Amino acid sequence: MKKTLDAVCLGELLVDFTQAGFSETGMRLFEQNPGGAPANVAAALARLGAKAAFAGKVGADMHGAFLKETLAANNVDTSGLVMDGAVFTTLAFVSLAPNGERSFSFARKPGADTCLRPEEVPRALLESARLFHFGSLSLTCEPARSAALEALRIAKSAGAVISYDPNYRASLWPDEKSAVSMMKSVLPLTDCVKLSEEEAALLSGEKDYAKAAEAVLKDGPGCVVVTLGARGAAAFTRGNDAFAPAPAAPVVDTTGAGDAFWGAFLWKLLETGPDPSAFSRDALAACLIFANAAASCAVQKRGGIPSLPTRKEAEEKCV
Repeated sequence: MKKTLDAVCLGELLVDFTQAGFSETGMRLFEQNPGGAPANVAAALARLGAKAAFAGKVGADMHGAFLKETLAANNVDTSGLVMDGAVFTTLAFVSLAPNGERSFSFARKPGADTCLRPEEVPRALLESARLFHFGSLSLTCEPARSAALEALRIAKSAGAVISYDPNYRASLWPDEKSAVSMMKSVLPLTDCVKLSEEEAALLSGEKDYAKAAEAVLKDGPGCVVVTLGARGAAAFTRGNDAFAPAPAAPVVDTTGAGDAFWGAFLWKLLETGPDPSAFSRDALAACLIFANAAASCAVQKRGGIPSLPTRKEAEEKCV
């Protein structure tokens, strides 16, 4: 099939209720923001100029309508988004520390994102995409787990580059051991993996991020990227590695920063690629520089999708 899409991202689309000050009576106020890591990545790609689509499930409720409208307003194809009246849109309440770091409380028992069924996976979209991206939150429970694995099978069979984000949220798994086992189970099927420093250690047992990345590479992916917060990010293949520092930026909210980073990295990968395992050190570094610039834009605003930069904004931050 002709590749008419740059990317399809599958997984959670939810509302982040982000802490936003206090009322006159001293009660915490929460701001409704669109979010969900794979949806953020789809929007990040679209904001940068890619043809991106999202696949997943929301409730047929006010929050689901808001999320669908938000993706469409950001030029994301929503033909693979299911709106289901039998389930409620997933919600996440986000508390912010003074340094911008977050803690989460999820309303997801079940949430609509966990209820996507294999037969609802948009085969035609997946077969038409150059890249397929998904995250580990789709693997936490059924039927979404089977749906994600079916989408992965279809996309890989169609020759798509496979991108994976083992986005660890402890409260959404029965225990750490089962989380690690499930998150690692799909690594042999992936081409490019994004990890935070903590997630790299979790999946590898190695505290040093370079050793952790090398261990994850042995599990199958051709490229492993480790984000290092304010220090920057590093990328590793079996033949090359690169590091790029992050540009200085005032931090308002880190929600969506990792997704802004990854969307920008994947955009650059598609421009350079398609096989990240064959990238030179300079090509890896160029991807990291652009991705760091996008993330530095995102941390200066609240929310996930609302904070995502355009290509021009990201390029202006490149160092």
